[in-house]
Amino acid sequence: MGSNDVQDVVYAVSPDVVAREVHGEFVIIPITSGIGDLEDEIFTLNETGRAIWDRLDGKKSLAAVASGLVEAFDAPLEQIKKDVAGLTGELLKKRMIVEVK
Repeated sequence: MGSNDVQDVVYAVSPDVVAREVHGEFVIIPITSGIGDLEDEIFTLNETGRAIWDRLDGKKSLAAVASGLVEAFDAPLEQIKKDVAGLTGELLKKRMIVEVK
């Protein structure tokens, strides 16, 4: 299994969380107990994180998500791939997203 295989993975938002804009911040809030640690039950995303989150629709691979962000953020594809992989890894660890397939 090569390191690029992760780019083919498709993720969707977990049914156990809700995402809302609260006082100008985009937050992900668990609605099921046991998701995340007590001290970081609420997860806040910056503009880039929110753009990634909005594209985790259960249809696009991480590669497609990253490609779609290149123009939006005028950044190199390799940097965006790292950002997408980093955030999705964190969200997966917190069980805020789920793998599709």
